[in-house]
Amino acid sequence: MEGVDYLAGERRKAGFDVDEMKIVWAGSRHAFQLSDRISKLVASDPAFSKDGRTTMPRKELFKNTLRKATYAWKRIIELRLTEEEATKLRVYVDEPAFTDLHWAMFIPAIKGSGSEEQQQKWLPLAYKMQIIGCYAQTELGHGSNVQGLETTATFDPQTDEFIIHSPTLTSSKWWPGGLGKIATHAVVYARLITEGKDHGVHGFIVQLRSLEDHKPLPGITVGDVGMKFGNGAYNTMDNGVLRFDHVRIPRDQMLMRVSQVTREGKYVQSNIPRQILYGTMVFVRQTIVSDASSALSRAVCIATRYSAVRRQFGSQDGGQETQVIDYKTQQSRLFPLLASAYAFRFVGEWLKWLYTDVTQKLQAGDFSTLPEVHACTAGLKSLTTSATADGIEECRKLCGGHGYLCSSGLPELFAVYVPACTYEGDNVVLLLQVARFLVKTVSQLGSGKQPVGTIAYMGRIEHLMQCRSNVQQAEDWLKPSAVLEAFEARAARMSISCARNVSKFANPEDGFAELSVDLVEAAVAHCQLIVVSKFIEKLQQDIPGKGVRQQLEALCSVYALFLLHKHQGDFLATGYITPKQASLANDQLRALYTQVRPNAIALVDAFNYTDHFLGSILGRYDGNVYPKLYEEAWKDPLNATVVPDGYHEYIRPLLKQQLRSARL
Repeated sequence: MEGVDYLAGERRKAGFDVDEMKIVWAGSRHAFQLSDRISKLVASDPAFSKDGRTTMPRKELFKNTLRKATYAWKRIIELRLTEEEATKLRVYVDEPAFTDLHWAMFIPAIKGSGSEEQQQKWLPLAYKMQIIGCYAQTELGHGSNVQGLETTATFDPQTDEFIIHSPTLTSSKWWPGGLGKIATHAVVYARLITEGKDHGVHGFIVQLRSLEDHKPLPGITVGDVGMKFGNGAYNTMDNGVLRFDHVRIPRDQMLMRVSQVTREGKYVQSNIPRQILYGTMVFVRQTIVSDASSALSRAVCIATRYSAVRRQFGSQDGGQETQVIDYKTQQSRLFPLLASAYAFRFVGEWLKWLYTDVTQKLQAGDFSTLPEVHACTAGLKSLTTSATADGIEECRKLCGGHGYLCSSGLPELFAVYVPACTYEGDNVVLLLQVARFLVKTVSQLGSGKQPVGTIAYMGRIEHLMQCRSNVQQAEDWLKPSAVLEAFEARAARMSISCARNVSKFANPEDGFAELSVDLVEAAVAHCQLIVVSKFIEKLQQDIPGKGVRQQLEALCSVYALFLLHKHQGDFLATGYITPKQASLANDQLRALYTQVRPNAIALVDAFNYTDHFLGSILGRYDGNVYPKLYEEAWKDPLNATVVPDGYHEYIRPLLKQQLRSARL
């Protein structure tokens, strides 16, 4: 029935103020009000409809995305939206488009690496979208190894120009979003060569297409890399391939904030240190972690609501069957993902603070925290994106067979999200970078250099190497101090063990190669500690609203104890806990699932997602799933005719043939 809230009974069970939790989730009352207003603005505009997206042919799909993206820009101008509001509007349109890379990569690259003069020239054009940019770094042959890029930028002092060239097939730029069909300009990363010397990879602003007829400029071959995983999904984006054949650009189109080439061809460093560029990297990774919480929370919202709607087995005397969400097997898979969504949200908030802090320190010439910040952001990018990609797929399975339908929203959400595990750094490669930092930190412990920030716990290494858990009953695992020390001891002992084993090799690089699996596990332990500690820090803040703190405490405990249970081999092998204490943690985790259960629907309602943004029949706010699934099925193009195309050509002759017995 239309207008009936089939989940109203679930919502009445909530033991906390949902409106206050919405503010906690958003980060502030201002952020909540802004998100609420913009999401409803998008949801109420038929121009942003997602109908038919997963069944459109690629060319039609791409053209429809161009329409939406330009309409969104028109609305941003008409409504005089702020930069913050405009960003939110693009988020809620919920369709990957060329504008994503223009705003998130092209403009920040110029702001971060361009000189004052270059920013004054290029940013006004970019902000008005009089040029459309992309970020051309990854090549066919190199992604994570940026120093291995092959594209060259050779300075010609006779003409005061750089010659941009793709010397090999593998030097073709490959993957940049917006490049394939739309971008007029790109920040291209190439090896700077002047006076016969290779000075490594630098950025250059290169015009790709005519601003009159949009055709590629001479010497430029550019196109789309082809269809990608999933229906709809990231196929709305024109990921591109790009080759240069001795393309000349003016010398002043090299991004020159930290280094320049003079008119005579001399390579010189400016008085601005190269470390200043780390600020952009922290900003991008902070955004990725925030996106992880958003994507995971969408999947969890869908799976939680559908788990409350779906009933299966357990009928007594003809009564109703049991709600799927009441099965412990469902709770043990679903509720840790719900807790993870909140955990990633709060660590994302902390990373926003870290970005501001790092920016201020860089501007003051203080680079002391950079190694720790680099390791922290690399590790959190890896941890949250991997967990989110796996979590979305788990939510699809939690929805049973119906989760496999495009109309569930989960296949497309997974297909859109999963590239996050490989863009902006392959997740395993990033963890190995974290591990190198941890091993180096261990090697410096006796030098008097005090560990700071997220590795401050290493300063208590003697205690952490010797201490043992004093948990005696299940409820003891609810104490933040008990949980925190367990994660600190595990991380510290795994890092120490790796460092000792690496030191046994005559060549440390041989040690890193041989022990890479152990090193990755130590890095994961360190990163999980960061997330747990930031969740605990969040609970130490003033949290208004009836019952809100209690729910967050329960979710924090679910997140931590689920990880302890999942990785109990680490905790037991490092000797911090006993098998009995591990069993008590699991007992407490089960009790927490029972505590979360009546609040589950309200906890996902706190995400405040419109049905438009969720894009899922299974995750509808009103829970009216089955009639809508049935209705949606008939919209499929295959159902446009009763008798399918091809029947008369193939099936009728098959049915009418004279069948003969086969001779075996």
